[in-house]
Amino acid sequence: MTIKHTLKTAVMGLKTHKSRSLLTILGIVIGITAIILVLSLGRGAENLILGQIKGIGAKTIAIAPGRHPTGPTDIASLFTDSLKNKDIDALKNKNNVPHLLNLMPVVFGSQVISYENDTYRPTIFGVTGLFTEIYNIYPSEGRNLEDEDITSNANVVIIGSKVKDELFGESDALGEEVKIKGRNFKIIGILGKQGQSGFLNFDDAAIIPYTTAQQYIFGKKYFDRIVVQVDSENNVDQTVEDIKITLRNSHNIDDPSKDDFFVETQAQALNMVSTITNILTLFLVSVAAISLLVGGIGIMNIMLVSVTERTREIGLRKALGATSKDILTQFLMEAIILTGTGGLVGIFLGGLLSFLASIILSRFVGLSWSFVFPLSGAFIGLGISFAIGLFFGIYPAREAAKKSPIEALRYE
Repeated sequence: MTIKHTLKTAVMGLKTHKSRSLLTILGIVIGITAIILVLSLGRGAENLILGQIKGIGAKTIAIAPGRHPTGPTDIASLFTDSLKNKDIDALKNKNNVPHLLNLMPVVFGSQVISYENDTYRPTIFGVTGLFTEIYNIYPSEGRNLEDEDITSNANVVIIGSKVKDELFGESDALGEEVKIKGRNFKIIGILGKQGQSGFLNFDDAAIIPYTTAQQYIFGKKYFDRIVVQVDSENNVDQTVEDIKITLRNSHNIDDPSKDDFFVETQAQALNMVSTITNILTLFLVSVAAISLLVGGIGIMNIMLVSVTERTREIGLRKALGATSKDILTQFLMEAIILTGTGGLVGIFLGGLLSFLASIILSRFVGLSWSFVFPLSGAFIGLGISFAIGLFFGIYPAREAAKKSPIEALRYE
């Protein structure tokens, strides 16, 4: 029997029970759809975060308090007060860090902002005017923070677009005063709509001088971050080492394993984000793959039922000259067609849902999200679908092929 005739016979056998065939492949469809959706969204999230990190610039180094988190037990160490003014002075000394170009202390936290009877709780960032250059965001109205604002602990604020909408609506906000922790702050700038920027959302932020934030808002004499700009990308690695040596000297640390700070470059951040997203995506794909296993077992059960129901058909075909190999091939072909069709439908639905999700995230959530179709994942998913059909279809097909034509014709 030719492959063409076997394929035609298999398709006719599946068409005889259309509803059952559709229900049989449902597990495969759900599994492949979930895998494509997870891979697409995972890649989109990775591209979004990596794009924002790259936008900060390869010459930027971040210094954070505490040990570098390697597990849940290290999270508490992030909330320490190890970075202080003496560290700023030491880092600015050219003898210690010769390739340092600019430095920006950062403090942040959440605090209520009020205007007349309206209140809102954004993230407060205490920085310098350098933040616009580092994050490549500039006020669409008004001005940036100036050195005088920092040295005088000025009560001035730059607000994000969402903060402006929540407190002022369509009214002009520039030049107005808002209250933060009982103090009046004059709005000197308004940021245009930025959307999510990696882990930051400047639409939902209020930017004030870090000196003002430390003294009047958060009441702390330490920094949550120190951001450093290097004069050249070629000097980043050397500057990292200079920073570590300088801070160890400042903190009287002889053993590097006891560092109460950690330094991250953009390259390290990129690698970390890629690793995290890949592990998370792999985990979610593994969970979604369980439905493929369930779908495969379902196909085997249905095929066994089909073999029993079609016993007389098998006997008749063998009496007319069909060999055991022909019967085996036919039933195996039916299983592969079922799983292959489920795989194709799952790939289509997964791609469609991923595309719709990207539209929702970009238009309604405000993320710079791009749709990514995981082509390699689609080929792998399709291959897995056929493999499942082959693996779970072998046993029912062998059971059909082993039937005696005489006994099969006598079957009622």
